Amino acid sequence: MKIVSRNEELLGDAHSRIPQKSSKTSLSSCNKLIRFEDISAAAFKIQCGVQKTPCMYSRLSKQYGVDIYLKKEFLQYTGSVKERGVLHLLTSLPQDQQRKGVIVASDSNFSMAVAYHASELHIPVFVIMSTSTSPARVKTCREYGAMVISYGTTTKDSQLHARRLAQENSYLYLEEEDSAAYLSGLGTVGLEMYEQVPKLDAVVFPAGGHCGLLAGSAAALKHLNPHISVIGVESESFPVLQQSLKAGHPIEEQACSNHHFYGDVSGHGFGSNSLQLTGKLVDKVVAVREEDILISMLRLLEYERATVDAEGAIGLAALIAGKLPELKGKRVAVAICSGNLELHLLQQCIARALTLDNRVCRFSLVLSDCPGDIAKLLELLAREEARVLDLKQERLFVTTELFTVEVTCTVETRDKIHAAQLRAALLERYPAAQWTER
Repeated sequence: MKIVSRNEELLGDAHSRIPQKSSKTSLSSCNKLIRFEDISAAAFKIQCGVQKTPCMYSRLSKQYGVDIYLKKEFLQYTGSVKERGVLHLLTSLPQDQQRKGVIVASDSNFSMAVAYHASELHIPVFVIMSTSTSPARVKTCREYGAMVISYGTTTKDSQLHARRLAQENSYLYLEEEDSAAYLSGLGTVGLEMYEQVPKLDAVVFPAGGHCGLLAGSAAALKHLNPHISVIGVESESFPVLQQSLKAGHPIEEQACSNHHFYGDVSGHGFGSNSLQLTGKLVDKVVAVREEDILISMLRLLEYERATVDAEGAIGLAALIAGKLPELKGKRVAVAICSGNLELHLLQQCIARALTLDNRVCRFSLVLSDCPGDIAKLLELLAREEARVLDLKQERLFVTTELFTVEVTCTVETRDKIHAAQLRAALLERYPAAQWTER
């Protein structure tokens, strides 16, 4: 049955303005019109290979005055929504290409999804990673069944080597582009959200450096109900999508962070197809600070027991930071699309988020070096119900009076109000106390 709607006209208009590229070793030339039927067909095709993840009402709803439903895509096998697009992409390849194999060059969620699903489909898969890639990522890809090769000191070196190998051995070089097969697979998230949450008012997706999830899901949602607001969220540090929409074409030269915290958020891998679909179908794109993302990660860990990375937390961060006041009282679904936070970053992110949330505070003061003075300070902290995490004393290098001790104390508080009460009590008892601002 042919389904025709206003949204397909928009999609068609978007496609007509896409510059087509040709390449023997990539899928750029496979771009075509994304129709609602394509997304529905993708949903049927991948249903046995990916999880139909829950979209559950969140306890955070009452705290922020919005009926929040979290689409928990981080529960996919590789911890990322990218599996949907990758599985549909791989199953859409000709059989002769499946026999020859595929090759990717990065340590992103996309590469890990390719490593896993290609192995499951018995497609030879090679992953080229730079020598700076974390050992955990290399180990994970190998466990998924990929042949991992370390080459070069940068991602660009790895990509050049992968392209060379693809040309010499007839592998298909894959990168996260906006081919129709890939976008259709990602668009199945929008289909599931619509089915799982009745009477949706808005849906929030990460935009980041690749807006394929945003574009593909918007195509599905706007076809099903044009009145649903589709919103994208990206980092203030890397407003790639906003700049590209303003310029009318993908921004080529964009400074990106190499810090693993940002991961896929800071990349700029989207093409004209995704950009045009976003411009036509997405109602709003907002940017959030790094601090907002960290607080969002903390809230998800506390309230949902979900350990997610920056890409997974960025959608909720827009609600937490008050960037979407028009959604107060509305029913909103948020895509939590990635949970691949490296372990060495987990502790740093939690510690920093607790400080930003006024849950961990630090102050210093000078006491006379007499028996009982430290005990009196601890009594005050106990009375104010602050939990002491660390207490350091400095006697030798104190620059004030002789026979004094400088005390630096780190305490845990309940929230901003509790921290303010503690600060007031300290200053009343110790007027010279210095509170460390975050």
